[in-house]
Amino acid sequence: MKHTSHNNNRAIGMLLWSIALPGFGQLLNHKYIKGLTLITLELIVNVLGNLNHVIILSFHGHIEEAIEQTNYPWLMFYPCLYFFAMWDAYKDGGGGRSDFAYLPLACSAYVVTVGLIYSPVFSIGGQLFGPVWLSIIFVPIGLGLGIVVRWLLLEFLSG
Repeated sequence: MKHTSHNNNRAIGMLLWSIALPGFGQLLNHKYIKGLTLITLELIVNVLGNLNHVIILSFHGHIEEAIEQTNYPWLMFYPCLYFFAMWDAYKDGGGGRSDFAYLPLACSAYVVTVGLIYSPVFSIGGQLFGPVWLSIIFVPIGLGLGIVVRWLLLEFLSG
């Protein structure tokens, strides 16, 4: 039991480092080429998508300006890169060994990308949330969808 608990703690640690910056979990898992590749890709997409500037504008409540400053064709790569890095670090850290364990993060990548696409026009109660906040709002939707799809697949395949 102690070994499983250690593996879960390690896997969650790798996941959290990848949330901080895609590629960090891979470096801690001693996957140096993969980690450096993910960090490089993150920096490229971040800079070309203007992500850091958009995050600052969003946090300051300047949603319209954040939308204008977003380079959507580049930033659309970010959710898949981000969620893949999280899944990969978690898996290499010893987690995600059960069937279809990847589905919540994979579905989040898809759903967050859709949220990003619609962020310039989608509002809730007349309020635009922009690319940062709408993407964050869509994360639990993607996780929930992935959990449901995983459960359905496991039920279908077991019965």
